[in-house]
Amino acid sequence: MIGLPDTITACLFDLDGVLTGTAVLHREAWKRTFDEYLRGKDGDGFQEFTDADYATYVDGRPRADGVREFLRSRGIELPEGSPDDPVDAPTVNGIGNRKNELVLKIIDERGVNPYPGSVRYLEAAKQAGLKIAVVTSSANGAKVLDAADLSRFVEARVDGLVIRRDHLKGKPAPDSFLAGAKALGVDPKQAAVFEDAQSGVQAGKAGGFGFVVGVNRENQAAELREHGADVVVDDLADLLEDK
Repeated sequence: MIGLPDTITACLFDLDGVLTGTAVLHREAWKRTFDEYLRGKDGDGFQEFTDADYATYVDGRPRADGVREFLRSRGIELPEGSPDDPVDAPTVNGIGNRKNELVLKIIDERGVNPYPGSVRYLEAAKQAGLKIAVVTSSANGAKVLDAADLSRFVEARVDGLVIRRDHLKGKPAPDSFLAGAKALGVDPKQAAVFEDAQSGVQAGKAGGFGFVVGVNRENQAAELREHGADVVVDDLADLLEDK
């Protein structure tokens, strides 16, 4: 009925891009943040931040990791700073906080819309008696879930705040998903991971999870399979037999 092996008793969902359309808002905020930084550094001839940069270096990763990985790809090293750096600080955390301030503004202006197919799938998973957790690198997980009216489905949440508090390694390391399985009281082999980011499916594969679903929102089906997805769908409703 829900397109998973019979051995699966729990579902671990990424948030942005899997359950809600907020991945597009994050990508926009990252682009505006990085392009502004690069323009200030290199002038009008700067090399802009691209969709490929987002998919390779930023998507699915904790905020500071995304800043660090992208800047490293351009040969740029900045001081780490601290999580409470002001948004104009020339540090990894300062740039990350600038992006977060911007994405919160965009979310407030435009709202959060869940994918209808994802809501249908959550309803089916809950009806089937599966445990449900959300595992997201975003520190705004609770706000987004509430805004999208999805908190009612979620029994456990591992987000950017938890990752920082518990000193977990971010995706593509499996730590956050393993924490989600632990919070639900299930063995990773009994849990399915749902991810739209290459780093996320890689984390699901590395964690030894029973099933990894790649959600192809950005025309990267081949890359999701290469990074460890057992199946790739364009929408979670594609997994429902009665779709």
